[in-house]
Amino acid sequence: MNEVKRPKKPLLYYYGIILLILLLFNLLALPRFAEGQLIEVDYGTFMSMTEKGQIGRVELQEQENRILFTNQEETAIYKTAMVDDPELTQRLHDAGIPFYGQEIRQESPILSFLLTWIFPLVIFIAIGQFMSKKLMDRAGGANAMSFGLGKSNAKIYVKSSEGIKFSDVAGEDEAKESLKEIVDYLHDPQKYREIGAAMPKGILLVGPPGTGKTMLAKAVAGEANVPFFSMSGSEFVEMFVGMGASKVRDLFKQAKEKAPCIVFIDEIDAIGKKRDGQMGGNDEREQTLNQLLTEMDGFEGNTGVIILAATNRPESLDPALTRPGRFDRRVPVELPDLQGREAILRVRAKKIKVAEDVDYGKIARMASGASGAELANIVNEAALRAVRSGRRYATQSDLEESIEVVIAGYQKKNAILTDREKWTVAYHETGHALVAAMQTHSAPVQKITIIPRTSGALGYTMQVDEGNHYLLTREEIENKIATYTGGRAAEEVVFGTVSTGASNDIEQATKLARAMITRYGMSRDFDMVAMEIVTNQYLGGDSSLVCSMETQTEIDRQVVEVVKCQHEKAASILLENREKLDELAKYLYEKETITGEEFMDILNGRKSA
Repeated sequence: MNEVKRPKKPLLYYYGIILLILLLFNLLALPRFAEGQLIEVDYGTFMSMTEKGQIGRVELQEQENRILFTNQEETAIYKTAMVDDPELTQRLHDAGIPFYGQEIRQESPILSFLLTWIFPLVIFIAIGQFMSKKLMDRAGGANAMSFGLGKSNAKIYVKSSEGIKFSDVAGEDEAKESLKEIVDYLHDPQKYREIGAAMPKGILLVGPPGTGKTMLAKAVAGEANVPFFSMSGSEFVEMFVGMGASKVRDLFKQAKEKAPCIVFIDEIDAIGKKRDGQMGGNDEREQTLNQLLTEMDGFEGNTGVIILAATNRPESLDPALTRPGRFDRRVPVELPDLQGREAILRVRAKKIKVAEDVDYGKIARMASGASGAELANIVNEAALRAVRSGRRYATQSDLEESIEVVIAGYQKKNAILTDREKWTVAYHETGHALVAAMQTHSAPVQKITIIPRTSGALGYTMQVDEGNHYLLTREEIENKIATYTGGRAAEEVVFGTVSTGASNDIEQATKLARAMITRYGMSRDFDMVAMEIVTNQYLGGDSSLVCSMETQTEIDRQVVEVVKCQHEKAASILLENREKLDELAKYLYEKETITGEEFMDILNGRKSA
């Protein structure tokens, strides 16, 4: 059993004790010491010294029924009892003797020395120690002032029967295969050496946030029977230049001593950004990167040490870091497809109680575009909803509602729409659904609701594709734009005016139309010329135009033309089906939420509203 050492108390603790002792001494001991220095005399002696002019100062303490006075040189303090003498103050005034209402004290030379020299010195030392401790905490602990002696604070994981395994990771089969090969090599390297194969020195996991990069690394730690070092890229960056490089050296020194082993660096872009060579760069980060490059492929080599790293900004990494010989293998961890989403839902559902008739395939289709973390959140929300409803297990409706919670937020039960607003939202959402249903190559309508959500949406129309959809044709994109404009078109057709409810639709339609022209080469004027580049593809995809101002003007004109054309198409569809629009909107107004089956039955005349 390891002995638990009691933490050392800071110097500030001891300084506090010293100051407390000084204050107690000043409040308790000094008054007693001063009281012992008083010379007691009778009142007659006081009167005699007054008449002879032998008194320096006098204090009348009526509450304590005594008089304190000093000799003319003020070297001694006398005390006497106070008697009934109405002419005392006048006598003192006539004799020119000053008298006060405050106590006469003989200042102690010890107290004067403590307050003048010791007390300020203790205060300044305490402040210095406190600031020094804060500075070293920011710089990485007590070793921050020892340049070149920084220690890595990597966490070491060992094989655990309760840890995450590859069986707990679903939806990333290709990534798992690459990492299983690494684990197999660490378990039995001889079969690889016989054929002359060498394992990659570094494996870079790249993908959007929430896709399971760190979980895959934890699965490797759970499967591999070797030491596993885990550290975040930001932990290398220190206040003083050279400390990060020292931590890298110490990390690889520990790893080589325990080889074969795995080192995992999460968010490696914190130290692996491109070196631009400009003035005022981050010398500490660049030195840390240089040391990492040397350790991964230097003269000594790192035999037996395999580096795993994760990032969602691969385009920002230094080319020297991503070249073969350092990170030999790049494993994409993308958003799961339909089959992957279903597998993730099944794995996550094992942790909660669910009904036997849950259709995971339908839930996976409804959660199109969701990451592994979002799917885990969907399952957890379903379990929470089941508890709120008083059930002992989650049902299909719980999972479907949890998807809507993740997408649009919870239902706003206190949001009360006026009758006019409710009719407007009903026609708006029906317009989306009707335009989508009357076009070819559009995803089927799954659900329509006009119940407000906490995200700000007053209603929404959910469309769900039947299977995986990797490519979009020009006609399919135009149909999507027409569907986005269907809500505004319905308001114009029915009410002859427009509302603010189409703000998100306008944003999505414009985004698609601009992408058609600038990125997908679907403009007849620009042909296959890229007018826009996308950076940070895994973090939202920031885009920037790479063309002249005249071209940008033409792009704007074509974007407006595309959206306007599809808006007119949506309006014409609704005018042609005005009776169905009214019938569906009335049914939605009354029910507030209808399924895709109910929508199609009314549209095809199989059901009356």
